[in-house]
Amino acid sequence: MIVWGLTGGIGMGKSTATALLRRRHVPVFDADATVHALQGRGGRAVPRIAAAFPGTTRDGAVDREALRRAVLGHPAALRRLERLMHPLVRAEERRFLAAARRRRRPLAVLDIPLLMETGGERRCDAVLVVSAPAATQRARVLARPGMTPERLAAILKRQTPDPLRQRRADHLIRTGLSRHATRRQLLALLARAP
Repeated sequence: MIVWGLTGGIGMGKSTATALLRRRHVPVFDADATVHALQGRGGRAVPRIAAAFPGTTRDGAVDREALRRAVLGHPAALRRLERLMHPLVRAEERRFLAAARRRRRPLAVLDIPLLMETGGERRCDAVLVVSAPAATQRARVLARPGMTPERLAAILKRQTPDPLRQRRADHLIRTGLSRHATRRQLLALLARAP
């Protein structure tokens, strides 16, 4: 089975790309959705986060805004959270890949926003990077509910800069034009896949 890593900065078009891949029946592991499930009501990360960050859970789930306030701008706290979450997410990723292999899928995709930041590209046969112009990215992200320029700046500070991400990509998907253009690029890649 071939494993592609799909990554890109916030607002670069990962959701559009994964939606198209799923419509083509390609199994996609969504790291963000996995984090939400692990931190949701009854999630395996909840007791660990409650112990490490008192006051950040409520009613059996992580209060994501309280956790965000506890770690943003606090590098040591953020590293502690990452040490807690990354092994749990990796375990779910391994389960996902094992299931795809059992179903004899020729291709699986790992949608991991921090793929390069965590060394995850070493687990992939190829890395696909989605990218849009900075102005497009900014407009997309600031249109999200609750997003502020300060919060966006803090997120971008943690992410690999887009030009470096592009240089490290095996395949670059430009998402700043239209959904149709993005679709055309992904379909061309899928046509060459196993």
